[in-house]
Amino acid sequence: MPQKSWTDKRERQYEHIKENEKERGRSEGTAERIAAATVNRTRTAKGETKEQKSPTERRSAQRAASTASRRAGKS
Repeated sequence: MPQKSWTDKRERQYEHIKENEKERGRSEGTAERIAAATVNRTRTAKGETKEQKSPTERRSAQRAASTASRRAGKS
C-alpha cells in the first residue's frame, strides 16, 4: 500500500505502524488503513506533500499527529 510519493523513511514508518496495529488485534485491512492515514497525516504536518497546505491546515495536521503520537506512547 505504500505510495510512490512516500520516502523510504515513510514506507518504514507505514510498515512499523501496520505491524503494531496487527499485534494489537486489528485486521490486515484496518491496520493498513490506520498506517496509511497516520503516515499521510505526518507528511502533511511536516510539509512533505505536493500540495501546499494553508497554515491552518498544517497546524491541524500537526495537532492530530501529536495527539496520535501521545496515544501511541511516544510523546
